[in-house]
Amino acid sequence: MSFTLSPLSYSYEALEPYFDKETMEIHHTKHHQAYINNANNALKNLPEFASLSVNNLIQKLDQLPADKKTVLRNNAGGHANHSLFWKILKQDTTLKGELKHAIECDFGGVDTFIEMFEKAATTRFGSGWAWLVKKDSKLAVVSTANQDNPLMGEAISGTSGYPILGLDVWEHAYYLKYRNRRQDYIKSFWNVVNWDEVTARFKHT
Repeated sequence: MSFTLSPLSYSYEALEPYFDKETMEIHHTKHHQAYINNANNALKNLPEFASLSVNNLIQKLDQLPADKKTVLRNNAGGHANHSLFWKILKQDTTLKGELKHAIECDFGGVDTFIEMFEKAATTRFGSGWAWLVKKDSKLAVVSTANQDNPLMGEAISGTSGYPILGLDVWEHAYYLKYRNRRQDYIKSFWNVVNWDEVTARFKHT
């Protein structure tokens, strides 16, 4: 089984003016596709791993042959991260219900959560991701470097938990529109979060 690039459920311009069409198209068809191509190439002659879903695979990195661990950490990680990212983007949805209540309980309020998430995204040095994860029935904000994912576990990614919301803070995600203004890109994110999908992920755990 090979990983494939799933089409988006919306057009590349659907997130304008916050996420621009050109960035979305390049990000999806070039960057994400490259992670998939590299991961598939690394999985050749590894049938016991090639049959796994990408989320299962990145939880088994310590079982891979030594010469495949880094390439699959980076590229299967990139595939997993972006597959989630596209799903949690949509305009005109509202944070409400069980997830809003959990955020208020675990962070002391929605504004506090947003402040913590923006800080995690802003202060991630170089390339990486900011995440909202569910761990031990509690929500937490964490960040990871490069294409690491919390599902990889503490020993590899430096954190753990089930990711329900993620923001890509690699420059390729925002530089065409925002240039070096990462903070502006981060703040624009709240206009395109698909809270219905994030809530569904929250309830799934």
